[in-house]
Amino acid sequence: MRDVTLVRIGDEVNCPLIGCIAFGVIDRGTNLLQIRPTTLCPLSCIFCSTDAGPRSRSRLAEYLVALDPLLECVDRVVEYKGREHIEAHIDTVGEPATYPRLIELIQGLADIEGIETISMQTNGVLLDEELIGEMAEAGMDRLNVSIHALDEETARRMAGEPSYPLRRILDLCEYIVDVGIDLLIAPVWLPGVNDDEMPRIIEYAKSIGAGRRWPPLGIQRYEAHKRGRRPRGVRPISWRRFYEELGEMERRYGVKLILRPEDFGIHPRRSIPTPYRRGEIAKVRVIAPGWRRGEALAMGRERAITIVGVKTLNIGEKMRVRIIGNKHNIILAKPL
Repeated sequence: MRDVTLVRIGDEVNCPLIGCIAFGVIDRGTNLLQIRPTTLCPLSCIFCSTDAGPRSRSRLAEYLVALDPLLECVDRVVEYKGREHIEAHIDTVGEPATYPRLIELIQGLADIEGIETISMQTNGVLLDEELIGEMAEAGMDRLNVSIHALDEETARRMAGEPSYPLRRILDLCEYIVDVGIDLLIAPVWLPGVNDDEMPRIIEYAKSIGAGRRWPPLGIQRYEAHKRGRRPRGVRPISWRRFYEELGEMERRYGVKLILRPEDFGIHPRRSIPTPYRRGEIAKVRVIAPGWRRGEALAMGRERAITIVGVKTLNIGEKMRVRIIGNKHNIILAKPL
């Protein structure tokens, strides 16, 4: 068992839900909002960019966000951005289905004026027919399911889990289509590992009727993230080659693979203001362990703040920090 702290945001720890990439609401200047209610994950995928799951070596804390504050935050951001054509995309640095109040979250999002599409990223491991049916009734429009191979041995290797239930997940994909939720299959292409699986996944997605309203596939290029997992011997291919390969498969299989924001109705929309400038000196209060080792979670000016390079953690301490990042209201700081 990993030595981590479970931090219950909004229940045990009062924290703004904008500012930290690991949880809350992320606004990247479009009509799509990322909703992150949990960081937990049952898998330890060998390429995971966020080092999630039971085999994580870097995570110091996992977060669960209380439902009501999360919905209130989403509502405020939707109000600011304009109450029309908003997509609420439930994704995480783990697996959204670990959130214990997932159905209530979907229902709450569906009740917010201006949210017209609800989607979710999932690895499918925690899904079953009952949960999928409840999702459909609650207002789920699209599920992006991460399936990286149709060969069981390859799929288990990539998931980092010998018991990964590929066949059950494939059956559930067909059930997703049957209940009327749009299905997008989203494999990560790992060069030298699952190259031959891409054509098989494309043909499978077409055969079960994925992508009735949106594209049926979202093939992702593997990137070697600094703090993520890097499979031995695997090197990312260039973006140029990636798109050339996708273009060739588009022509061969007659399915759209090179995706653009407009394929999902995503367009620019004003962002909520950022209260910190890069380089600014600020005083913040430490409120919880940071997501990764060497980090602390703090708050200031109605933002969650991730402090990096922390040697000792003292909850409640007021610290002077320098702001080193503020893109998309993701606030990063270093102690002075």
